Amino acid sequence: MKNIKVLFVSQEITPYLDESEMSVIGRYLPQGIQERGKEIRTFMPKYGCINERRNQLHEVIRLSGMNLIIDDADHPLIIKVASIQSARMQVYFIDNEDYFHRKFVLSDENGEEFPDNDERLIFFARGVLETVKKLRWAPDIVHCHGWITGLVPLYLKRTYKEDPLFSNSKVIYSIYNKEFKKPFKTSFRKKLWIEGVSDEDIDMVKQPTFINLSKLAMKMSDAIIFGSQTIRPELKQYVKSLDKPVLDYQSEENYMDAYSRFYDTILSEEIHDSK
Repeated sequence: MKNIKVLFVSQEITPYLDESEMSVIGRYLPQGIQERGKEIRTFMPKYGCINERRNQLHEVIRLSGMNLIIDDADHPLIIKVASIQSARMQVYFIDNEDYFHRKFVLSDENGEEFPDNDERLIFFARGVLETVKKLRWAPDIVHCHGWITGLVPLYLKRTYKEDPLFSNSKVIYSIYNKEFKKPFKTSFRKKLWIEGVSDEDIDMVKQPTFINLSKLAMKMSDAIIFGSQTIRPELKQYVKSLDKPVLDYQSEENYMDAYSRFYDTILSEEIHDSK
């Protein structure tokens, strides 16, 4: 049997950010999945509060240097990498001076969410997928954690669906109760559009709220995981309407094995479908 490859795209990973439900899973899940015999790659944004010297980040020149156009402006894509030695795993960081050099994560010192979080989410999603293309690494599973990864399923299923690297990838979206409060600007729909994405696909985010972005991410995914114990009832109802594989919230003791089995189930369903 071939080696299963899992791409983790995470909003938060400890020790680069403080411990939270999401950052702890972002740190330990890839290690656990690797120890269970699967191959992994892990990505997160290079927020400005991450200390590069202490965490020994360095730029990967061969992967950097591309420009991504968002809202008619060019934004250079910088890729950095660091190793978590004890886990024998690397973390790739998506960086850009305009979006990720401020000293806070998603809101300022007063708790005000950054007005360009919509563009940061677009840049991050596209940056991850373009970098994986450069790595020539074809993931069987793409597992997204948190709303800043919310456009990865859309771009995979539309813009990159004919790309041989991604054409067989199964996308899993983990939804958490960590939300953004202030809707994005209504120009979000226009900014996120790229080749392969239709107006119909993005109708759902005419009002770019956390709820609607989450619905879009889940609609475009092959399977869904409840990463937090408490999820908005409206989103739970929406998940039911999709008739897709769902993994309920798992405790800290159980989630590693449960997630690994869930990956295997999703992939075995694909094998049965193709017979």
